[in-house]
Order: sequence, then structure tokens, then C-alpha cells
Amino acid sequence: MPDALPDACAPSLSAFAEAKLAALESRSLRRRLAPTHRLDGVHVERGGRRLVSFSCNDYLGLSHHPAVKAAAVAAIETYGTGAGASRLVTGDCPLFAALEVRLAKLKGAEAACLFGSGYLANAGIIPTFVGEGDLVVADALSHSCIWAGAKLSGAETLAFRHNDPADLATKLAARRGAAGRVLVATESVFSMDGDLAPLDELSRIARAHDAWLLVDDAHGLGVIGGGAGASAAFPDAHIDLAMGTLSKALGGYGAYVCAAAPVVDLIKTRARTLVYSTGLPPANAAAALAALDVIATEPHRVAAPLAHAQHLIRALNLPRAESAIVPIVLGEADRALAAAADLEAEGLLAVAIRPPTVPAGTARLRLAFSAAHAQTDVDRLAQALAPWVGA
Repeated sequence: MPDALPDACAPSLSAFAEAKLAALESRSLRRRLAPTHRLDGVHVERGGRRLVSFSCNDYLGLSHHPAVKAAAVAAIETYGTGAGASRLVTGDCPLFAALEVRLAKLKGAEAACLFGSGYLANAGIIPTFVGEGDLVVADALSHSCIWAGAKLSGAETLAFRHNDPADLATKLAARRGAAGRVLVATESVFSMDGDLAPLDELSRIARAHDAWLLVDDAHGLGVIGGGAGASAAFPDAHIDLAMGTLSKALGGYGAYVCAAAPVVDLIKTRARTLVYSTGLPPANAAAALAALDVIATEPHRVAAPLAHAQHLIRALNLPRAESAIVPIVLGEADRALAAAADLEAEGLLAVAIRPPTVPAGTARLRLAFSAAHAQTDVDRLAQALAPWVGA
């Protein structure tokens, strides 16, 4: 027998971790990984059971689309499994430029830049354009990566009330004069609530105060605006930095930002999360290009997620659905966990979302609808949710 391994870390560190975990457990906030085999766009195998998932962001079912998978396989055969280095060294695969051109055209922008993930994108973009003496004003419910980027920038950071242009205007009026550069940040489709930001109004206010508007369109691309996302859904909005991901409706992994050519050039030379990260695996770029082809040629697929969401809200008499995301807010974490367990017993996967991902007292089932869902799947979900919605 080999000698016992020494302790992996200092006893005080293990004790700290154990105490934190125990505290989280007591509030039903401890999280655990659950191995999940995604069988296709909506069916998964978890714990030895086949379930219909309403928790995946694969809104168009493209992660398993034959053309998308074939493109990824072909790219691996040609370019290998990885980029090999940072894009600024030797990791700039020719597929990246092709995808950037395609995304910029879709968004009506001059240029685009790919990143390894949405978190890396926002954590790198924001510090590239603002810093000490500057100001970031973000929607209060913006994704964690927007707040991370703002904190990394060193700029003063403020929140405006969720989807409240008047509050944004008030904060800009009060703080703009003392700030150098100003960035306003929001999601287009809010990932936990599914509602749309009033981008036309936010854009008008930002322009009036000489502020730049960053829009995270992760959950809009492929679903709203005929598939083009926020830029098409709000044609009157001036979006300076149109960021989004390849990992939701496009079914793969990675992220991008579209902007004016000089802006993108600066990002490519100064965004630390791009400069110091290995390039995206070429297969991801190839898959995204193929996914964009599907979006362009299958409008019925693009329309399906919102249609499913609207069918559910009509069945349960819930507020209007604006995207493929429908929240079932249940309050405390233990109640959300109980609802998730109840649905899983019925063969439906709807993962409980708890603080700090959502505000305290708003734990929920976050439902995400896919073009790959059948109408009968949505009907089953409505029936299983009825006792919880009416309770």
C-alpha cells in the first residue's frame, strides 16, 4: 500500500470550508453537481432516469443538430481539438475571422471579437474602456459577469432599478459631471426573469449623457428579433458594445462582442481575458457558423421557444412571456427545491435557482423552452406546475 497522502491543505482552510458549507446547508443553499447526460436537445439522463429538461439554454436544440455536429467534427479533423495558444500568439484559427465577420453582419456592426466565454467577455470588455475616475451604471439584475467586469475596472459602480430608464436618467444626471468615461450596462433578455430591457429608452438616455451602452444579448440571440437578437428587436437603439454568447441558442460555447472597428481593434489588443487566454477551440467556431446557417433558414425553429413559453403562461394564467424564459417564483429555497423534486418525480427537470443567483426570497424554477420541446411536453409541465402556481 502506498503511504497515505499528506493533507491537501492547511487544517484551518478545511475548517473554514466545512463551516461555510454547513451554514449553506442549513439554509438550503448548498449546491452540488449532478452528472447529466444530455441525450438530445431536451431529453437528459440523470440518476438513471430519462427526463424532459426545462433547464437547458439550448433554445433551438442546435447542440444536437446534425449539421452543427458535422461542422464541429470536420473542424476537429482539420484544425485539431484546441487552438494551442492565445489568439495573439498562434491561436487565431482562420475560422475565427469568418465567424466574426458573420456575427458583425448579423448585428449590423463593423467588426466583432470572439472570447472564450460570456464571463470572460464582460470581465475583459468593461475594464478595457473604463477605469479609475470613470463610472459604470448597470441594471440591478445584470448578470454576475457584468458586475465582475465593473469591479475589475476600478470605476465607480452604481446600480439602477431593474428596467427603470427614469432611475438611470436620475443617476446619470447626478453622477455624470464627476466622471470621466461612463458605461451603461444591461442584459437584453434577463436570464432569471425572461423580461426584455427597454433598450430604445436606455439608449436614448445614455446618448444624452455621453455614456456608452453595453448590452449582453446572451439570451436574445436566436430567440428574439427574428433570431438576430436585441439589435433587430430594438432597431432604434444605439448599442455601442453588443455582446453575446455562442452557448445558448447557438448550442455551443464561447462569446463575442460587436462594435465599431476601432473599438474591436482596441479590445483585441488590450482586453486581458482575450490576450491572456487560449483561443476558443476551432470546433466551437465551426459549430457556431453552422448554427447561424440554421437560424437564417429555419424561422419556424426561431419562433418555437417563445411560442412554447406563451402556451405555458396561458395554461397557468401567468404574466406575459417576452422570451424563452419563464420564472416560477416560489419564495424560499426549500420550497423551490421541493417543487423541483416534485417535477422530477413526474419525469420533468426544472432546476431550482436559489440565492445568491437570485435575490433573497425569490428562489424559483427557471423554465427555459426549446424548439426541440413537443407541445405535449409543455402540457405535461403545465399540469405538474398547477399545484405550485395555485398554492
